Amino acid sequence: MRKPGIGLPCGSSSTKARGFNLQLKKKDVLRAVSAFEPGDDGLAAKSKDLVCLLLQHGSKPFSGRQFWPGHVTCTALILHPKEARVLVIHHHRLSRWLSPGGHVEKSDESLSAVAAREAKEETCVQLDPRFVPFLAGIDVHGIPPKQREPFHLHHDLIWCFRAASEKFEATAEAPEVLWARESDWESLDLTPSIRRSIERATRATAVPR
Repeated sequence: MRKPGIGLPCGSSSTKARGFNLQLKKKDVLRAVSAFEPGDDGLAAKSKDLVCLLLQHGSKPFSGRQFWPGHVTCTALILHPKEARVLVIHHHRLSRWLSPGGHVEKSDESLSAVAAREAKEETCVQLDPRFVPFLAGIDVHGIPPKQREPFHLHHDLIWCFRAASEKFEATAEAPEVLWARESDWESLDLTPSIRRSIERATRATAVPR
């Protein structure tokens, strides 16, 4: 697993082919997804069912080239180290505010490592190594066609991290980056899945009084 801040230079993207890593066992991922509790979030519950079906029946669920019925992607929901804010980026192609994330690559040793790598590549954020990442949300959504890629589904697993500092940098993949408060959600038009994931992560990481 690449440690946060170690591996590719900030703002760089790996050129390795996407594909199935033998270290990523479908049964282990299925166990983690099955343990996720969506609560009263109907969208997350439906997405959880779809991801489980993909893992059970998809031939290459981690391959970015499996367009039907889609493939697994991973997102990093990054909490501010001190304040009630989360890191969001303005996606260069989709032209909307999202959390950093992307596809599984052959070198990834875990799905949380996928999200950590993508966050580092896209925002140069440094993640707190003492914080154990956990699954905060699941969202299956459609991706518009581009060039040689048809319309397909991303079965997205949203992993929660905490930043080691508030520092970040804009990159070619994420030309705009900011720490968003709850009061910013409407103006940024954050998706319901991101909002509900933030709420779950906030509850899970709250310090008992």
